[in-house]
Amino acid sequence: MAIENILRAQLMQTIEDFYRDKFNILPANLHEGMGHFNVFQMEKCKTKVVYSRRDFYKISLIRGHNLYHYADKSIEISGTTLIFFNPLVPYALESLSDDKTGFFCIFSKSFFADRIRNEFGDLPMFKPGGNPSYILNKEQDREVSQIFNKMLNEMQSDYAFKFDLQKSYVTELIHYALKMEPSESLCRHTDAKARITAVFTELLERQFPIENTSQRFDMRSAVNFAEQLAVHVNHLNKAVKATTGKTTTGVIAERLVSEAKSLLKHTDWNIAEIGYCLGFEEPSHFNNFFKKQTQVTPSFFRTLN
Repeated sequence: MAIENILRAQLMQTIEDFYRDKFNILPANLHEGMGHFNVFQMEKCKTKVVYSRRDFYKISLIRGHNLYHYADKSIEISGTTLIFFNPLVPYALESLSDDKTGFFCIFSKSFFADRIRNEFGDLPMFKPGGNPSYILNKEQDREVSQIFNKMLNEMQSDYAFKFDLQKSYVTELIHYALKMEPSESLCRHTDAKARITAVFTELLERQFPIENTSQRFDMRSAVNFAEQLAVHVNHLNKAVKATTGKTTTGVIAERLVSEAKSLLKHTDWNIAEIGYCLGFEEPSHFNNFFKKQTQVTPSFFRTLN
């Protein structure tokens, strides 16, 4: 597996990952040229959603008492909510009750290449930093559920143009939401700094451990992490500083040093290989970084253990 694919797999759930995690099987039409679409009843997909980005779009109608972690926001849901997720923003669902029901559909960007007038990222519900949640009353729940049920029924049909029809149903959901006001009151910011720091730390930890010489840690700057979390780098820096008392760069450096020490202790890889795996193009850059952080060179540290 290429280095960029290893890193991508650690940061983002693919459609293939989604099917393997939930069903342990890949659908036959997954890689057809028209893009991918599917729809599900939520109660038939009980597996835990891990906090990460996805490489596909998702629209959910969810009932019950739940907590969505969405970028640096925590969105508490009680009742029925229509939620839109895009590939730029990591998220996860935490169920707070046993009565979670609903629907969701997933689709790749290429599935809608010629359908939406503007880019998906320009739509309010899909914009990073926006509010993707829309509270539904009983009548709206009934109307949106009808759209999802049409999708489910169409997936079982032999109609030759059923995916064109599915695009129409997804477009209908988008326009249904555009006519409503997003539920800003759902987004809890009281602990936003702690939340974004926890998300940053989790994303940092996912890059480790380094287990072979073909694996590489490339996210070495605060900007890299801010891009992955879909927040401004200044926002990330302030949150990490307020929560930990350290700079984002300092936290990343500490983790790199910890991993470097582990590799120096427990592997027989040479210094250049270790430095490369940790994102340093030249052995001299790794040596300078390690000495700055520990006051000794990697070679000398290895002799101490």
